[in-house]
Amino acid sequence: MITIGIDLGSRMSKIVVLDDNKIIYSNVTDTGVNPKKVAETLLNNALGETSLSISDITNIYSTGYGRNIVPFSDKRISEISCHARGVNYFFSDARTIIDIGGQDSKIIIIDEKGHVKDFVMNDRCAAGTGKFLEVTATTLETTIDKLGDISQLSTKKLDINSTCVVFAESEIIGLIAEGYKKPNIINAVHRSIAKRTKNLVSQLHWQKPIVFTGGVAKNTGMQIAISEVVGAEVIVPENSFITGALGAAIFAKENIVK
Repeated sequence: MITIGIDLGSRMSKIVVLDDNKIIYSNVTDTGVNPKKVAETLLNNALGETSLSISDITNIYSTGYGRNIVPFSDKRISEISCHARGVNYFFSDARTIIDIGGQDSKIIIIDEKGHVKDFVMNDRCAAGTGKFLEVTATTLETTIDKLGDISQLSTKKLDINSTCVVFAESEIIGLIAEGYKKPNIINAVHRSIAKRTKNLVSQLHWQKPIVFTGGVAKNTGMQIAISEVVGAEVIVPENSFITGALGAAIFAKENIVK
């Protein structure tokens, strides 16, 4: 039984092809300005690279912000449920998920079967999301993928106190003008996001192990900052992008089995 999950996110889109319980293909790409076309391209590339035809696919489920515009989706599933099931696939003992994407962040509490017990979500403020990192990279004339490594060179703890990305950007510019080094400023941004993450985590009855997913989880500086601020180790999957798409593919398989 072959199923496909597509996670059409605000910044990145992902696809997972599942053969029974084995991932045989996955891919991640920018969502861009035409998410419907991106979904179709992801599907066509997946079929081409796995030598499958659409008739070989039992079910295709979609999730994420753009789940309702995927034209070939058999069913749309909440990204909360999909992330829970995807993380459970990789880490069956996981109980708390921290997922930080380009436009939102969410904390999900799950049980041993990957069912959602509780969750809280921030989708109204960019200060605790990947958007803040994008703004930081642009302001400091670097790229977002270099922030984690640069922050490791930090020698002084600074504070970013603004609760809005617009004002935080001005604060960063002020720190630059005062002569503070780039690594110290980036580290301050990481800790600022980590503190907002802790505020979300504190709203729930969370437990360890904690799994950190989403594009921001690729940033080693963010991994360290969240671990320090929350006071617990965070585990990052090898491919932290695909847990939502994987969960959608798992749901597509489970609903047929039922």
